[in-house]
Amino acid sequence: MTKKLLIASLALSSIFLSSTANAGQVLSTGDISIGVQDFGALGVGSVALSHLGSDAITPGCLCEGWGASFGSTAGWSANANGGDNNVSLVNFTGTSSSATSIVSVANALQITQAYTASASSSLFVNKVTLTNTTSASMSDVRYSRSMDWDVPPTPFSEFVTINRGTSTALLFSNDNGFATPNPLSNPGELSAGTTNVNFADSGPNDHGAYFTFSFGALAAGESKTFNIFYGAADSEANAFSALSKVGAEVYSFGQSNTVGGPSAGTPSTFIFAFSGVGGTPVSPVPEPETYAMLLAGLSLVGFAARRKKQNQA
Repeated sequence: MTKKLLIASLALSSIFLSSTANAGQVLSTGDISIGVQDFGALGVGSVALSHLGSDAITPGCLCEGWGASFGSTAGWSANANGGDNNVSLVNFTGTSSSATSIVSVANALQITQAYTASASSSLFVNKVTLTNTTSASMSDVRYSRSMDWDVPPTPFSEFVTINRGTSTALLFSNDNGFATPNPLSNPGELSAGTTNVNFADSGPNDHGAYFTFSFGALAAGESKTFNIFYGAADSEANAFSALSKVGAEVYSFGQSNTVGGPSAGTPSTFIFAFSGVGGTPVSPVPEPETYAMLLAGLSLVGFAARRKKQNQA
């Protein structure tokens, strides 16, 4: 199936699977805006995740969403990549600075997603709480999130990075942001060599990021909380700084196919990250290309110092 046919198929299926209009709230802080739907996925009008007025998700296929499961039961809320399936809305509240979506999967597993500003001005945080609302234990509770990066000014031709860190909860990852976020089904990769590995600057291609986390069993009434971060910075270096400020453990970058390449990450490096998923905060470091430039610079400094010493002798 070609990518165009895939997108058309996903969009058609979402019409039949969705039972709500998925209204919501647009939040803004500084240069960043996100659109939060009442069921917790991103995408309100032309805003899903925007930096300086340019959105990195809504062009083309609005493919972004989440899914949760326990045992063999799953539900999800996505857009063109799956619609709404086996979920019911409990409550939604929103203002210009925060939004909280509460949804139930099979009237048993409650998913609360509270969006607000984070410790970094470049990022919003989505505090996700999974709660077993039944009187029995739930086995193998999972959460998935998928996103098709469409990074301006070259949507459909971007570089993608995924760093899995040391997360013990991360069960699966790859670059298939078009996939339905069903935690019980692992999608195929779009670019070779992107499944369950760290990779940097894959592309340019029309792809994204897909993550599934497994949190084990939840006793009756028990909850599990973790964080998802969404945002952007005006360079890759500043994106790394934002990750450090929030203690991200797992992350993906989406970067455009522009002059300077992904190591520069201009005019925007878009960010999708997680914390509280059983890992240690990653120590963001420059990617190999940046290291090479730093080493080259140090070599020149050393060479100049040696020449100066020789001239003084």
